[in-house]
Amino acid sequence: MPKRVLTGTVVSDKTDKTVVVRVERRVKHPLYGKIIKRSKKYHAHDEGNEFREGELVRIEETRPISKLKTWRVLSRADAAAASAEAEEKSEAKAKGRKAKAEQAEAEPAEA
Repeated sequence: MPKRVLTGTVVSDKTDKTVVVRVERRVKHPLYGKIIKRSKKYHAHDEGNEFREGELVRIEETRPISKLKTWRVLSRADAAAASAEAEEKSEAKAKGRKAKAEQAEAEPAEA
């Protein structure tokens, strides 16, 4: 089973070899349908104390290192790379919508 990889922002680097990373996700409200943000904090192992507060990082699930730490920091997640991923997803969605629209237009013309 592959290890989970999450992207989040470092909110604390005060402890030795540990950073606290806030991971945000967007969910649709079950009743009202509005998209809302939910966040969770993870304690991640940072062996070299190289990551600072405010940085965007990628964390990977690992074996338990301590009571709270079951994640380790993989690398910095550049803001440019994160925005490129989001842009790629939106392009794929737009392509799918365009294909559906073309298909819907073609069907009535044939009938």
